[in-house]
Amino acid sequence: MGEEMPVEKRLRKDARAILRAALEAADPREAVRRHARVKDDALIAGGKRYALSRVGRVFVIGAGKASAAMAAAVEQLLGKRIHGGLVNVKYGHTAKLSRIELNECGHPVPDEAGVRGSRRIAEIAAGAGEQDLVICLISGGASALLPAPAEPVTLGEKQETTRLMLACGANIHEMNAVRKHLSTVKGGQLARLASPAAVLTLILSDVIGDNLDVIGSGPTAADVSTFSSSLGVLDKYKIREKVPASVRERLEKGAAGEIAETPKPGDPGLERTQNLIVGSNRLAVDAAKAKAKELGYHTLVLSTTIQGETRDVAGVHASIAREMQSSGQPLRPPACVISGGETTVTLRGQGKGGRSQEFALAAAIDIAGMANTLLLSAGTDGTDGPTDAAGALADGATVRRARELGLDPAMYLAENNSYAFFDALGDLIRTGPTNTNVMDVRLILAGK
Repeated sequence: MGEEMPVEKRLRKDARAILRAALEAADPREAVRRHARVKDDALIAGGKRYALSRVGRVFVIGAGKASAAMAAAVEQLLGKRIHGGLVNVKYGHTAKLSRIELNECGHPVPDEAGVRGSRRIAEIAAGAGEQDLVICLISGGASALLPAPAEPVTLGEKQETTRLMLACGANIHEMNAVRKHLSTVKGGQLARLASPAAVLTLILSDVIGDNLDVIGSGPTAADVSTFSSSLGVLDKYKIREKVPASVRERLEKGAAGEIAETPKPGDPGLERTQNLIVGSNRLAVDAAKAKAKELGYHTLVLSTTIQGETRDVAGVHASIAREMQSSGQPLRPPACVISGGETTVTLRGQGKGGRSQEFALAAAIDIAGMANTLLLSAGTDGTDGPTDAAGALADGATVRRARELGLDPAMYLAENNSYAFFDALGDLIRTGPTNTNVMDVRLILAGK
């Protein structure tokens, strides 16, 4: 660990270094390069060869927070072979491109710019012929960034449905099941539009379990969810009667068999589609573990599939920190326990924050007064909730420092106002847009 600085200061420095290593490993350009290459005039991806001499036109489409960087890697790979394309990205998440157009639009709540881009993406897919290759780039955020409301649902009504699901704490699987059945491109429908062209989808996963039909609402993957299961989500959170009438009526008609379902496994419209995951939370977590080892910590990956209510997850992580300091289990200090995944926040107050900042605030309360202990949580996309922060860090002195500033941690937590809390303390983690998105990385550091 070294003796040149106090343990608390060392933990803060090391935590940021470990997070940087995780973000570097999740770089989408490298993810594409690891899984796709051109050799002997053939594009090789996931063990499959696409003979470029026999391909007519190459189109690149897609959506997601990391899709601009992924598009840059594809341009570097294929250059002038690319006929054209369009990718929907979150405002500010851009890259320099020459063959593929970027369309900036809204996330997490979709906007009209996203609708316009989605229509053009659908037109490009539908215009591809049997000899053409459509490369689709999907990353975290694609569900919101690829809005194509199915009539009679309007964008505003879809936005209201998204807000309701976010506020009640629905997880990504549940939200995407509903969104697929309110869309004309999600749930395999984009690949069906492109048929009979060959479709290669490169995916940077932001979903626990890397389920192809859930990542970005699976625009090129067979959909296992149904209209009926979508209604089940609304009923679970008691919002069936709260969503707009057009949404409720479409889902009910679909469940009654009056509207065609999304493509299911074995659908002929998907037979020429390859879905390839090029990056995931595991890559980021493994890199964090390697960096922590390099810095002299005993390391353990708790899980990359952590989900559930953020405050509950924070409590578990705080308990692990206490156990390490008191008994040396599961690791003796200096120790670094790492977890990944994506939690949810049930909104109770009117404050500003995100799941990573809320995690840090809840953890701060739980570890108040503990020496040589730090917890950190950050979104790998660099934007935690509707804020300019990726997350926050907390240690045993956080609560004391807050009270010295006249801040009541419990009140800020009750108001979901973690951003203002950590901003006042100077403990927000700001990375700026990272142009990647593989869920969250959380660290527990226990110093000697």
